[in-house]
Amino acid sequence: MKLTDISRQLATAFAAVGVSGLVLVGCSNSSAPEATKEPVTEGATAETAASDIDPDHTKIVIGTTEGDFADMVRNQVKGTLEAQGYEVELIAFTDYVRPNLALAEGDLDINIFQHKPYLDTFKKENNLDLVEVFQVPTAPLGIYSGKKTSLDAAFKGMSVSAPNDPSNFARALVMMDDLGWITLKDDIDPLTASKADIADNSKYDIEIVELEAAQLPRARDEVDFAVINGNYATDSGIKLTEALFQEPSFAYVNWSAIKSADTGKKWVEDVTNAYNSEAFKKYAHETFPGYKYPKIWGTDHSAHTDTAAKTESADAPETTEAAAQ
Repeated sequence: MKLTDISRQLATAFAAVGVSGLVLVGCSNSSAPEATKEPVTEGATAETAASDIDPDHTKIVIGTTEGDFADMVRNQVKGTLEAQGYEVELIAFTDYVRPNLALAEGDLDINIFQHKPYLDTFKKENNLDLVEVFQVPTAPLGIYSGKKTSLDAAFKGMSVSAPNDPSNFARALVMMDDLGWITLKDDIDPLTASKADIADNSKYDIEIVELEAAQLPRARDEVDFAVINGNYATDSGIKLTEALFQEPSFAYVNWSAIKSADTGKKWVEDVTNAYNSEAFKKYAHETFPGYKYPKIWGTDHSAHTDTAAKTESADAPETTEAAAQ
């Protein structure tokens, strides 16, 4: 599959990457819109900087997609790092291709917008030496009410809408399997599940209605239940806390990425600490209710049932060392 095809398929979903839709993915490199550079604010005094920051890397350029991930930098992370003594610049992109290319080319120090399956595919397709560092709060895929307002109202012959791009459709199938609505074949890859992987749909004989991800919120009244990407839910005024079920897996929680050569550097450690500080956690819980939070935080405020998640074995690992493939 060509990168442009992957990008178009993933863009609707991510997200994410968020993404808003993170879920993550976008246009080709040649047609990508210009990124937006935001004004740089000087950090603390030279005396503070000399003692508290990486002396070999005093300016940090962070790239994100526009939206929640950019807001996290503007409203919390940028100030934290500047108070430490760094100079911080945010570059906000409107596509999901250029942030990785810009990182590899040295125009960025770190980017934050994508989940690990997308990063792994992108760097393989483009032969990029990038590695993930830490997870960030991400709007998850969820099942929302349509004509029915409770999971207990599931019935034989019901209709369930789902995003039609392969990545998010696979996630939707795994969620329905988690709920016991369908049964997927044993030993499948949950990240690439398709209709051909459904072993049994006889319990509810579900009519799966595939739609463009952006159309899912508007089509809720036409189906019994709707699987909706987190970014499209929030863009449509749907609160993530209204989800009847959210995917338990952490595989699609978005990550930061850096060049492999920067692994272990002090500035990377400082950015990581800023995103995992108690101040940032408080900000995230207050600002992004219903999001899927980093696994390492040890808390998950997303809505889900007691059904055991069958995708835990496919979850992205918590540490850079374990995740780098």
